[in-house]
Amino acid sequence: MITIFIIAIEAKRRWRSRAGVALLSSVFLGTPASAGQEQPEPPPPATEAAPAEPVIELPKLLHAVEAPYPPEAESAQLEANVRLRLRVDTQGVVTQAEVMEPVGHGFDEAARTAALQFRFTPAKRNGVPAPARVTYTYVFQLPGRSRAVAATPPPALSSAPQATQAQDEAPAEYQEDVEVTAVGETRAERRRKSAEAVQVIELEQAGMESADLGTTLSRTEGVDVRRTGGLGSGARISIAGLSDDQVRFFIDGVPLEFAGYGPGLANVPVNLVQQMEVYTGVVPIRFGADVLGGAVELVTDQDVRGSAVAGSYELASFNTNRFTASARHYQESTGLLMRAHGFYDDARNDYPVNVEVANDLGKLAPVEVRRFHDGYRAGGASVEAGFVDKPWARRLLVRGFFNAAGRDIQNDVTMESPYGEVTTTEGSAGATLRYSQTYDPGVTVDAVGGYTFRRNRFLDIGSCAYDWYGRCFITLPQPGEITEGGTERYVNQHTAFARLNAAWTPVPGGAHTLRLAVSPTVVARTGEDRRLEANNQPDPLSAPRGVTSVVTGLEYQADAFDGRLQNIAFVKDYLQDVRAQKLLASAEFLDLGRTAHEFGAGDSLRFRITNALSAKASYEWATRLPRPDELFGDGLLIEDNLELQPETSHNFNLGLGYTSEPGRAGSFRVNVGGFARLADQLIFLTPQGSFYTYENVIAARSLGVLGSAGWTSPGRYLSLDANATWQDLRNTSTEGRYADFNGQRIPNRPYLTANASAQGRLTGLLRFQDELLVTWRTRFMDDFLLAWEGLGNQDSKLRIDSQLTHALALTYVIRDMTTRLSWTLDFQNLTNARTFDFYGVQRPGRIIAAKFTLER
Repeated sequence: MITIFIIAIEAKRRWRSRAGVALLSSVFLGTPASAGQEQPEPPPPATEAAPAEPVIELPKLLHAVEAPYPPEAESAQLEANVRLRLRVDTQGVVTQAEVMEPVGHGFDEAARTAALQFRFTPAKRNGVPAPARVTYTYVFQLPGRSRAVAATPPPALSSAPQATQAQDEAPAEYQEDVEVTAVGETRAERRRKSAEAVQVIELEQAGMESADLGTTLSRTEGVDVRRTGGLGSGARISIAGLSDDQVRFFIDGVPLEFAGYGPGLANVPVNLVQQMEVYTGVVPIRFGADVLGGAVELVTDQDVRGSAVAGSYELASFNTNRFTASARHYQESTGLLMRAHGFYDDARNDYPVNVEVANDLGKLAPVEVRRFHDGYRAGGASVEAGFVDKPWARRLLVRGFFNAAGRDIQNDVTMESPYGEVTTTEGSAGATLRYSQTYDPGVTVDAVGGYTFRRNRFLDIGSCAYDWYGRCFITLPQPGEITEGGTERYVNQHTAFARLNAAWTPVPGGAHTLRLAVSPTVVARTGEDRRLEANNQPDPLSAPRGVTSVVTGLEYQADAFDGRLQNIAFVKDYLQDVRAQKLLASAEFLDLGRTAHEFGAGDSLRFRITNALSAKASYEWATRLPRPDELFGDGLLIEDNLELQPETSHNFNLGLGYTSEPGRAGSFRVNVGGFARLADQLIFLTPQGSFYTYENVIAARSLGVLGSAGWTSPGRYLSLDANATWQDLRNTSTEGRYADFNGQRIPNRPYLTANASAQGRLTGLLRFQDELLVTWRTRFMDDFLLAWEGLGNQDSKLRIDSQLTHALALTYVIRDMTTRLSWTLDFQNLTNARTFDFYGVQRPGRIIAAKFTLER
């Protein structure tokens, strides 16, 4: 990890002034760290290390503000020194001011309020603006006979020689203490600068808006997110042409399905996530995952210092309510950390849709109706406790969680048949234990393990057939809107998992790192079909089934040319053992089993041409093992298929990125890239009557190009961004059921998507540091076919027309003392355009949402 050392002055001035303005005037007139000074914080794990020693330019203090003396303290003749830790961003703005040792009597609030108004030139690392942390003491002394204060700060200095001279020439009444605070690159910066094929999406603004994680992710180039309806509906997330289970999701390194955050990525509350990292096609070994198309990692709050609380509430169209809350407390003396969070979602999703309904003459006619059976409810909570930054462990944390979600099913996959009583529910509970530590010489270990219990229920026992008006127009001869006789199924799944990552850097801060990752997962599944049991029929769900998989990876990272070149080469080993019992026609169970063993390899390369321009290239021979739901079905609408084989793919990525430092013309950012996926034995969900099954049915080739560009004005008053993705996904099967469509585009996939946004920012409207953000967003999706190109004539082909939607968000932010409040009014699909998802399911129209967030 590239670490910078920002020198800050803690000056305790003994002259008589109303407050410590003179102290603030001399911030950064410090000297270089010496051996006798406080040592920097320990470096992060070697898994994120970079060997080159950076060239550092210190921030310069441009503007200081005098803190008013607290009236209560002045009347009581009290004085105080307030120690503060400031976070200065890449624009020189103080974004955080933390009181390290509270003294009370109004001193803490006064010092923090003043510090939040300071302005700096940003620190620079190798010529690129970088965030910095500044630690100093604000001195409050009672006024004496002379009430003169230093009203104007002296010229700011940033070089070590100037700092030494300024210190030597200081008046005798100055008593200065120099403190060195180690500040490393943020996690987002490290990821972006690495050789990994990753895009980082920071979610601070998304957390203030009503957009969910699915909507936020869809604004990224190379990523397409489509949903079957409103909140809580299923989502198909595609990265560079590959989708569904070919893309895996993680939260803080733990597979999302094991972490207790609801049924899918798009339904995870955005306010509980700090950033998303999107890995395209080439996935690092630390995830310990068998991934074909890519991975998305959700990163939650990584700050463990101090105490904090946060909450949000959102009210939106179609009876949507969303609530989140979180809290954290860290006891510095013992290293004890306690965190908790919870969420609750409730939506009726009763938005208008256009369907065909029989008129009085019995002919189908188009009408607009409201969805009447599409509700969604979900909630969950987790509690985490343990120790951080102790000699015997950097992290030792145990986390317990539970969640539950229920969803009404309104229609079939093609939106032709409405349902009025079909429901599905899912719940999970579990615990994880995380441990990380750094050992000499240059060895780091990061391990997490846990257990998760998940229970699904599918209920289809209604006795009515419903029309699109929600009326029961006929009583069924036997229960079941989807299946005759009805269905009441329960599936229980027990999962034990572990992720062990170890790294060795022979020379601390050196150019070579070796990493090892081992990730075993054991899944055991049972279930019951109560309708079959009631009729004394054999129940195929009652048979025990299990999958054991182990993914092992070995990785070597080398850095050269003072960190300008980084190369990461890796190999992976995949092992899967499946054991199950299959119900025969004779009502007997047959023991079945198979073992799959595959290998993989890859390489990622990054070359920094200049400080602002970098090129990346990566390749992986990737393998994905079938999931339990693909092998055993989901116990709901998907049947089992124990004959599934692993998917494989050759994945290639190329990219070129440019990011300028802020200047008179603002800052610019441009990225262009291309990708190729040559996949075989792809697993597709195929219809089998009223149910579905997963099959190895196709080989495919995906080629694509993508690009993005952005500009931010000086002072960040205006930001413009745009991106576009074009991809060509074609069938390359030469045998099997899809051999006749060789060379044709795979249906039900958009081939051109684009996003654009413009944001205006005004500050200090009502009070200092307040912000008004006006954000306009546009999304375009080109038309695409719902069936193969070779079927039917041009006029009769089933097609989804191109779609263009707009959104407008108005956000007002108040920052006061230790609190940040924000209010957002959000208009999604502003023009109320008719939009459709895969299989032609209509999406919600215009949505108006209001959201309130609080952080303290």
